[in-house]
Parts: sequence; C-alpha cells; structure tokens
Amino acid sequence: MDQWAEIRRRVLVEGVSQRQIQRETGLHHATLKKILANPEPPGYRRTKGRRKPVVGPFLERIHEILRADQQVHRKQRHTAMRIWERLRKEHGYTGQYNGVKLAVRAWRMGSQEAFVPLRHDPAHGQVDFGKVLVRLAGVEVPATMFVATLPFSDALFVQVYPRECQEAFHAGHVAWFEWLGGVPIRISYDNLKLAVRTIVGGRGKDESHEFTRLRSYHCFAAHFCRVRRPNEKGHVETLVKFARQNFLVPIPEVADFATLNTWLREQCTADLQRQLRGQAKPKGELVADERPHFLPLPTQRFEARRVETTRASSLALVRFDRNDYSVPTRWAHHPVTVIGGIDAVRIVAQDQVVATHPRCWARAQVCFEPVHYLALLERKPGAFDFARPLAGWQLPESVQVLRRRLERDLGHRGTREFIRVLRLLEHCGMADL
Repeated sequence: MDQWAEIRRRVLVEGVSQRQIQRETGLHHATLKKILANPEPPGYRRTKGRRKPVVGPFLERIHEILRADQQVHRKQRHTAMRIWERLRKEHGYTGQYNGVKLAVRAWRMGSQEAFVPLRHDPAHGQVDFGKVLVRLAGVEVPATMFVATLPFSDALFVQVYPRECQEAFHAGHVAWFEWLGGVPIRISYDNLKLAVRTIVGGRGKDESHEFTRLRSYHCFAAHFCRVRRPNEKGHVETLVKFARQNFLVPIPEVADFATLNTWLREQCTADLQRQLRGQAKPKGELVADERPHFLPLPTQRFEARRVETTRASSLALVRFDRNDYSVPTRWAHHPVTVIGGIDAVRIVAQDQVVATHPRCWARAQVCFEPVHYLALLERKPGAFDFARPLAGWQLPESVQVLRRRLERDLGHRGTREFIRVLRLLEHCGMADL
C-alpha cells in the first residue's frame, strides 16, 4: 500500500512519467494503469467461474443425491465422504475427496433456508412443551415442561408436570393466565394432538373438544403453525432451551411437583427484572405496557381435567390413564364417569361423586380405598384378613383392641361386628371412630 500511494503521488502530483516509474519499479504497464485508476488495490476480480474439469461432469449427480436426501430422515443422509465413495464405485470418478467435499458444501450453503424477522404485537403469546428430568424423593424421573411466552416483552412462564397430557396442557394455561393477570388475545401452537384432531392444508383446523372448551372460557384466538415449521413460533422454541438450562440445571430435587412449580413461578417473576439487548425497558415494564391489551380472566375458573366414561369392573375398580382406582362395591358393573385432574381423580356415578383418589402418575398401578370394600366384607367376613385392598391398612391400637375383644366374646360373629364398626368410616374420620 505504501508503494501504491507513492507511485500515485509521484505521477499524479509531481508529474513523473509512467515510463520512468516502470524503469524504476519494473511494473507492467497494465499494473501501473490499474494503480493510477484506483485509490486502493481493488483486489482480485474473477470474470468467469473457475473450471472444474474433474468434478464438473459429476456435479449434477451430486446435486441429485443431495436433493433426494431432503426427503430422508436427517440421520440417514449422505455425507460428502459417502457421496465420493459412491461416485468412485458407481460412476468411475477418479478425482480426490476434496473436490466432492467442496461441491457438497457449496450446494448446502446455497440451499439453506432464509427467514424473515417477524414483528411481535402486544398480547400475542406462544406455547410449547419440552422434556426435562426432575428428582423426586431421590429418584430421577422424566417430566414435561410447559413453556409460555409473550414475544413482545419476552416474559417467560414455566411449569413442570409429570407427563404431556390434556390435564397438564390445561393446568399450564390456567397458571399462566393467573400469573399474567389476564389472557393474551392470540396464542400460537404446534399441531399437537392435545389441541387439534386433524390437519388441513398443513395446519391444525379441527380442534379437539377440550381445547375448544379452554378457548370458550378464555376467548383467545388460536394459531397453529404449519407442519415441521417451528420457526413460526421460534421465540418460544428458543426459550424452551433457555428455561431448561437456567431453571432446571442442576436437576432439581423436590418433594413434589407443586413445590417445584411454586419455585418456578418465583423464578419467572424474578426474570421480569432483566432488560434485554435492544429493549428500552426491563421485561416487567414491557408486560405492564401489554396488560391493557389482555382479555380479562373468566369469572368462573376453568377446571384443568380430562373426562372419560367407562364401567366399574367386578372388583369395583375403574381404569383411567392405565391405572385402576377403587369405588364402593355397590357401584361394581355400573357405568361411571372419571374426571382426572393434576392432583386428584374423581369418579362420578348417577350424578354423585362416589370416590376421590390422589392422582397416580405411574403405570399399571392399583389405588385402593379400604373403606370401599367394607360393605362387601360385612357379607363375606372370612375374606377380611386376606383382602388385598386392606393390605397394609394401619389401624389405631384402640381399634385393634376392639377387634380382639369382639372376637373373644362373640366368636366368628365378632369379625362381622367389627366390620360394621369400621363402616362408620363411610360417614366419619378415623379420629372420630
């Protein structure tokens, strides 16, 4: 550059002849002409593409393989090395691997999709699920993470549930709306089966009954992204990873999911104090700007639950979500309705709740309530000591003393009398008994 500037000064300012400069420097006249025409070196400028005499005849075949790969799962697509091996074996290619590698790289760079930055309006939300691990009572178990965000303010809300299901989907929405103090006017989703039954034209159109019930309570509009186009809600896709790495690393160890979710709500509230790059205000102030656009919360609180109709078996058991729950034996063989929530399962028969159990999230488990079988055991007292629903039932010492005295005084009739006493638990608690 020093020589370039000096030559231009001597010729253009001092009037030294170009021939004199050529004699002194040995430059070609074309090079000297370029120096005088440009204030700085223009760099190498190619007028036509470089010839590829070896790989050139095979470029169309390489592109054909790569185009076919777009219809195959990404884990079974061709590498540049595999394409080079196929060209040598099937088409007699004699060139080196590097030529094929550069051709594959150039094609992939030119075929990558570009995206348009989107504008995010106030009170527009996005929802997604993500997989996580939690440690309950020292045992590591898989769980699902409900993630919701308002892209306008970047407000993030996270809850963790045992499994991705209808109840978790509903409970996440209810908790999110209550945390915000209102309802976004429009929410974007994947085409998840919890919300849509069929996909029309690449988007979910036929909503599930339960999702429509959720929308009817809260009156928000739903937007379903095209199939395999997560970029349409890319904001929440990014925040799923952010929430997992920032809130759930290391793996949290908690007593139950309720404790974990309370802590997560506190973390989401604290996160509102952050101010992101390019934003004039912290997240919390931007949410306050959005709040006038929110829809009001419903006057009647939405119940997050799944409803199924079934029939109680001869063992007075009702199957729900791959687990069995007991009902009073008088309802055996009867049709019942099961209402499954996040924390409890209620069983309804003839418009009355006949049984309530804590929700079991394991598989193939049986949840017994011993009191449900006392009426039947009163007629079959001989099965009292062998009844599976009563296994492990810890009775107070005073109750056990009563049994011994009744059986001592009344013989075999004492067991039946004892069961009649226990049946008072159908109407009172153990302390009162």
